[in-house]
Amino acid sequence: MSATRTGRKPPRVGDAPVFRRLLIGIVLVFVALLILAPLVIIGVEAFSKGWAVYRDTILHPDTQHAIMLTVLAALIAVPVNTAFGVAAAWAITKFDFRGRRFLLVVIEIPFSVSPIVAGVAYLFVYGLQGIFGPTLDAWDIKILFAIPGIILASMFVTAPFVARELIPLMQAQGRDLEEAATSLGASGWRTFLSVTLPNIKWALLYGVVLCNARVMGEFGAVSVVSGNIRGQTNTLPLHIELLYHDYQAAGAFASASILALIAVFTIIAKVALERQGAGRVRASDPSAANPAEKAL
Repeated sequence: MSATRTGRKPPRVGDAPVFRRLLIGIVLVFVALLILAPLVIIGVEAFSKGWAVYRDTILHPDTQHAIMLTVLAALIAVPVNTAFGVAAAWAITKFDFRGRRFLLVVIEIPFSVSPIVAGVAYLFVYGLQGIFGPTLDAWDIKILFAIPGIILASMFVTAPFVARELIPLMQAQGRDLEEAATSLGASGWRTFLSVTLPNIKWALLYGVVLCNARVMGEFGAVSVVSGNIRGQTNTLPLHIELLYHDYQAAGAFASASILALIAVFTIIAKVALERQGAGRVRASDPSAANPAEKAL
C-alpha cells in the first residue's frame, strides 16, 4: 500500500539522517577552514614573539596614528552616511517623485563598483589632472593623499549600508502611520521622532554597525587616494600591509588582531540587534496600538 493511502507523508531527502549530517558536516568544515582558522592564526601569530613585541607594535607611533586615522574616518563617515541613509530611505519610501527608481539605482552603485575603481575615479575628479584638481590646487586645498581623500573614499564605499537596511523595512511598514500623524497635526520632524524612528531603530542600528565595520576594514579605495604615507595617511589596514612588506610579520599580525577584535564585536552586535529586531512593534502590542497619537 502506498504512503499516501496509509495517510503517511512520503519521506523527503532532507529528512534522512545521513543527508542532514553530511550537510551539517560540510558547513562546519567550510566555517572552520574559511573563518575560524584565519582568526586563530591571527591570534597565534600576533603573540608568537611574546607580549612585549605585541605591546611595542600596538604602542608604536605609526600604529597609533593608523588607529587614530581609522577611528577619525569612522567618526565622520558613519554619521554622514547614517543621515544620508535615513534621508534616502524616507524620501524613497514615503514620497512619490520623478527619479525615484533612478535614486535607488544610484544608491546601489558602491556595491557594484570595485573599491579600487572608485579610488581611481576620485583621482580623475580631485587629482591635479582631474576635473576639480586645478581649482583645488589654486586655492591650496588638498583632497587626495591627505585625510579628506581618505574620508571621501570611506564614505563612498559605505554609503549604501544604512539605506539598504531601512528601505525594505520602511516599504513594508507603508505610509499609514506617518499620514495619520500628519493628519492629527504633527510636524514632519515630530512625526519622524515619534512614529518613524521607533519603528526603524533596530534596522538603523544594524546598518550603522555594518557601516562602521566596513569603514574600519576598507583597503582598496583608501589605498589609492591616501598615498600610503607612513605615519601620515595610513589607516590600519594599510599599516598592516606595510608591516608585512617590511618582513615584520609579528607586527602585522599584532595590528591585524585589532581589526579581528572589531570584527568579533561587530558579529556580536549584529546578532544582538537581530534578536532585538525580531521583537519589533506588532499590531497586537497594546503599547503601540496607535503610535500616531504619540506624535501629538
